[in-house]
Amino acid sequence: MRPSILVDTGPLVALLNKHDALHDVCRDQLGNLDPPLLTTWPVLTEATWLLRSRQDLVEKLIFSVGDSLLRLAWLDEADVDPMAGILNRYADQSFQLADVSLMHVAERQNINVVFTLDRRDFSIYRKSDGSALTLIPESHPRHR
Repeated sequence: MRPSILVDTGPLVALLNKHDALHDVCRDQLGNLDPPLLTTWPVLTEATWLLRSRQDLVEKLIFSVGDSLLRLAWLDEADVDPMAGILNRYADQSFQLADVSLMHVAERQNINVVFTLDRRDFSIYRKSDGSALTLIPESHPRHR
């Protein structure tokens, strides 16, 4: 089965950290999804940095890769130029590599949905055909 939903840093951190203000929102949303979800190494790197004070949660995140929750999208040298193109297209926005990697994978694998808490950035991004990704959850109390 090919994952058809991308997952960003915010939901991963919120799902693992029961004290996160959006833990329940993300847990409820996950209950409506059909894992595995697809993510990238830059997203995992960003999430592990945010969870760095909780080694148990970092380990839980790492071990969730390859189980029923997460799969990693392959990125290699062939992905550098397209990702650089995305960075250049949105140079005035100061987007993070994790977001750019997800947008590239969405384009490359024709994925149209991203599980994210980052409304600020993902509401701006567009695929090469001009279409926006569907953002889930549709709304939440903390818009970034």
